[in-house]
Amino acid sequence: MAPEGTLLHVNVSAGGVPKRPVEAARVTLMGVEGDRQHGVTVHGGPHRAVSILGIEAIERVAAEGHPIAPGTTGENLTISGFDVSTLAPGTRLAIGEEVVLEIADDAGPCETIRGSFSDGRFARLSAARHPTDSRMYARVIVEGEVRPGDAIVISAPASDAANLHLLAVRLDEAEASWSRALWRAARERGETVHVIADGDLSVSAAPDAPHPSLNSAVGLVMLPHLVGIATRHFDRHGVTGWLIADAPPLPDLPISWEEGRHAVAPADVSAPPPRPGLEVREQGRGDVGPWAEIVVAASEMDGGVARAWRAAESGLGHAAHHHRFVAYLDGTPVGAASLHTHHGVGWLCAASVLPHARGRGVQRALLAARAERAVALRCDVIGAAAVAGSASQENVRRLGFRRVATRRSYRYDPPAR
Repeated sequence: MAPEGTLLHVNVSAGGVPKRPVEAARVTLMGVEGDRQHGVTVHGGPHRAVSILGIEAIERVAAEGHPIAPGTTGENLTISGFDVSTLAPGTRLAIGEEVVLEIADDAGPCETIRGSFSDGRFARLSAARHPTDSRMYARVIVEGEVRPGDAIVISAPASDAANLHLLAVRLDEAEASWSRALWRAARERGETVHVIADGDLSVSAAPDAPHPSLNSAVGLVMLPHLVGIATRHFDRHGVTGWLIADAPPLPDLPISWEEGRHAVAPADVSAPPPRPGLEVREQGRGDVGPWAEIVVAASEMDGGVARAWRAAESGLGHAAHHHRFVAYLDGTPVGAASLHTHHGVGWLCAASVLPHARGRGVQRALLAARAERAVALRCDVIGAAAVAGSASQENVRRLGFRRVATRRSYRYDPPAR
């Protein structure tokens, strides 16, 4: 195929900007050799291995009077011949004789690059505001060496896998936001919960509440190379922790469970018909009691775990973007669940039904009520997790959800002291 573009510069730095040009560099699955980032929890990793910006975009911005130049906004590869930000996720770029990249997502601008703009307004490179002028992240499909002058050949996406990955990551981010809300609520009410909330990485350790909901690490799908931060946190506080990932973050760790990430567009939700005697009510901000009690009883929590969830309820009741629901069967509370919204995602979480009420449509009613609330809150996608082969998986499927990814929970036990 004829080349559509050319690689003009290969840029690296020991961290931060500007990145300086080099004569050649090897590109690996984790990025360009010799390049580093200061903000490791928001940059880097296999899905953000290489950043790309077109010289045409740089020239358009410079023509407005901004001091932008190749490498000043942190791109690894400065290219020419096409606007990379107009390419769909999954598009592949064959560069030179060896390297193949795949467009992953746009690289949202941040304060680090404000020096490239005379007014400091780094949003000039926002894909939402200026679709042709954004930097793009790419994952590495084939490793190898690149150098200025290499030809670039473009291939259209072969499947929808890249878009499904982006959707799954949005669900992961919503789950992380929910987890942080739970941990924060428990801690603010006196529970011992040690939290790392740094960029895309969220880790919690609760020595007095040994349960995955309070001792887990979320964000390792995007940042598998930072697993050591999570395990050191678990080691420091002497807890067994669960690492949520799509592949083993460390060798020989047992899988505790496997969940599907499911999603549905609001217009595609298929609500079940109403059942006589079954009602779902959203809890008021100050209402405390039935929600946590049902979660504790249905999940057979005891000791410090039960105490932490009970303590967290009042905090969750006032948490922004969090909504609690209780299902009543003939006037008696039998089920509880939550809706947590995050950047347009309605995340359905913490669903629990008391054993004697299972198989009577309670879970489906809770799903439908939360989905309806998510629609009212203008979420553009609704997500839920369900263990493979479970009744929950069948319930979300019947409501119109489709499985978009798989996540596994790997149990990590700290070394014996």
